[in-house]
Amino acid sequence: MTVDLARGADIVAVLQERRDQMVDMLVAIASLESPTDVLESQEPVQRHLTDALTGLGFEVRKIPGRATGGHLYARPLERKRGRPGQLLVGHTDTVWPVGTLRSMPVVVENGHVKGPGTFDMKAGLVQGIFALTALAALGLEPPATPVWLINSDEETGSPESRRWMRLLARRVARAYVLEPAFGPEGRLKTARKGVARYTVTVRGKAAHAGLDPTAGASAIAELASVVQRLHQLTDLERGTTVNVGMIKGGTRANVIAAEASAEVDVRMMTVADGEQVDRDIRALTALTAGTSIHVEKGIFITPFERTGRNRVLWDAAFQAGARLGLDLQEFAAGGGSDGNTTSQFTATLDGLGAIGDGAHALHEAVLIDGMVERAALLAELLMAPLET
Repeated sequence: MTVDLARGADIVAVLQERRDQMVDMLVAIASLESPTDVLESQEPVQRHLTDALTGLGFEVRKIPGRATGGHLYARPLERKRGRPGQLLVGHTDTVWPVGTLRSMPVVVENGHVKGPGTFDMKAGLVQGIFALTALAALGLEPPATPVWLINSDEETGSPESRRWMRLLARRVARAYVLEPAFGPEGRLKTARKGVARYTVTVRGKAAHAGLDPTAGASAIAELASVVQRLHQLTDLERGTTVNVGMIKGGTRANVIAAEASAEVDVRMMTVADGEQVDRDIRALTALTAGTSIHVEKGIFITPFERTGRNRVLWDAAFQAGARLGLDLQEFAAGGGSDGNTTSQFTATLDGLGAIGDGAHALHEAVLIDGMVERAALLAELLMAPLET
């Protein structure tokens, strides 16, 4: 296979010329507040992205939402029949409530764009659009047709858009997730933990705590034991964590509690580890006479593992980075993303978005030079040959 070493330099040159345009676009869409739970707030950002993609020759379809602001699916108007696809994944929603800009405005200073939603993940969307802009400017045609899915519910776990993510991931050769890179060196995310949530409810028997304490069975006493047993399931060496984050129960101090419950968060690195901790939680038995344990919910985000096909994509990224003069590093993230979903069905690489800091934090910011660098990396990856 012959690699065009000059191509990367040409891509970087095109993007450097458009550096200010990238910044302007990021400032524009970051200045459009779009919290997940304000459904109508998604439309202005989606309209801006639709205009940009349409200008690149894409047909953009709005997928209406029922409990969300809807999602965008985009594909080139002109495409070769039978050619495989490659999926670009991003989201327009943020965690920041409407009104945040009054105290945390979008500003450009010291080589950064600062403000809510810049890092997570509107800069990634901009980088994706300009990666395609660079390829178009150079007349470069990727070996797989780029298609987009931009959702508006990622910050709440993509409950509505996940089925569209699955549908598209099954049909493409690979997926590139434009979530932020990790750390100041911009490590790509080649693994992510899966997530499970449980409600563990203990039922006992109420009685007067003073007049007839032996007639009752305390659900709270049993739950105290359950909490300890749940936390003992944590295995840091394997990357499995179990956390009881909320508990509630009882009615009055002088009543033996008839019911108590715990909300449990579980993170795991592999499907096998998730299945094991699921079995362990469902196997809990009551130690307090007269009580019973009931478990609801389970795994809802599957781990994004370092599978063989994902390693092939990471190798392609490392080689592309080397051609661009980048020494790329990888990272296993504790939180989930839409990459957890696409990875179940196709080769996936995550963390291809911005280099910066402060996701969900007051110091959220994006490195402008990093936007050029990572848009070039994505362009190179879009041009990478398909594995046969």
